[in-house]
Amino acid sequence: MTQTGQSAEAGDLAPPLQIRRDGLDPTWELGEVRASTGLRTAQNVFGIPVHLVTRYDDVKAVLADHQRFSTAHPAGFVMPGAPPLSADGVTDPRAGNLLALDPPAHHRLRRMLTGEFTVRRMARLRPRIAEIVEQQLDEMERQSAPADLVSTFALPIPSLVICELLGVPYADREDFQRRSDSLIDVSMPFAERYRLQRDSHDYMRSLVKQARRHPGDDMLGMLVREHGDELSDHELTAICGLLLLAGHETTSNMLGLSTLALLRHPDQLAAVRDDPDAVIPAIEELLRFLSVLHHSIPRLTTADVEICGVTIPAGELVLASLVAANRDPGLFDDPDVLDIRRDAASQIAFGHGVHHCIGAPLARLELRIALPALFRRFPHLALAEDFETLKYHSFHLIYGLQSLAVRW
Repeated sequence: MTQTGQSAEAGDLAPPLQIRRDGLDPTWELGEVRASTGLRTAQNVFGIPVHLVTRYDDVKAVLADHQRFSTAHPAGFVMPGAPPLSADGVTDPRAGNLLALDPPAHHRLRRMLTGEFTVRRMARLRPRIAEIVEQQLDEMERQSAPADLVSTFALPIPSLVICELLGVPYADREDFQRRSDSLIDVSMPFAERYRLQRDSHDYMRSLVKQARRHPGDDMLGMLVREHGDELSDHELTAICGLLLLAGHETTSNMLGLSTLALLRHPDQLAAVRDDPDAVIPAIEELLRFLSVLHHSIPRLTTADVEICGVTIPAGELVLASLVAANRDPGLFDDPDVLDIRRDAASQIAFGHGVHHCIGAPLARLELRIALPALFRRFPHLALAEDFETLKYHSFHLIYGLQSLAVRW
């Protein structure tokens, strides 16, 4: 993929195959790959060939096998265009980054966080999340319609929640949202993305240093109090930076796209609004149907492996397409149809294996609270623009809407 200094969102460049979409659906090309060979060589944002895996069973097999499909890159492995590592290791993407570590290093960090995402912990968070949702609905109602659902509802709720959970000042949200939005934009020039990555690291490091001095009751304070001797500042910085980015980008995009999908299916929207028993399966189906995270983080083969009858040599990159797997007709009947009555519990929107998203319980809880509350508050909610003219973040690693005008 050719890189330019101009954002490709506004240009004529096509997104890479692995993140290409058609509105709420995956591109037809991914379905074609899945139905034919199941595997295709594509290029990642750095121009490196990657083997794109598309069938559900193959995707799960790749994600479950961290020994042959490693997320940890060997020493000296640097993507083209990346700056050299600094002397203090600030730009080292591995230290403290759960997504770039395999067991046992991965388990060491993950076990310190697991307690914050248990069912019991989520139950304690429910009242506060419900309060945040109602406050945002109040704010939305104070505005005159039409309003942008993304900026007034979908983005503020998970941002507020993750800020409170981590101990990040919500007053800083505009800056960290701007940085995170750019960091997942593959049309952004490399040099700019690495500068923003450094800025983000510096910001989180300042919060870590403050927490070292005065640990609060938030997650960052907990990590300092309970594991401060085990974790370096750099590890704490990377952990919190990842949770901050993932904690609001994925859920905010799911809230926006889920609202749009349900507005396109009024009978299913009514069930989510009126039937508490319908909400949990509906969220699983929306996660399957929308798959806002296009694909897994890249895996590096540690040995020669066979996928779909093709031998992939050691030392090559593999991408597992989550959106293609979640629309696999070999597992789901009529997979391109949204049906909140189906059993979609086997969806893999949060990944699979040791790198299954640790924040999945929090994301599910926010969706289960926010969507029914939105439709109850605004029972006549409707699009205030044509579906065909909606604009999406077509070059982002996490898929979503740029805006969504609604009326009530």
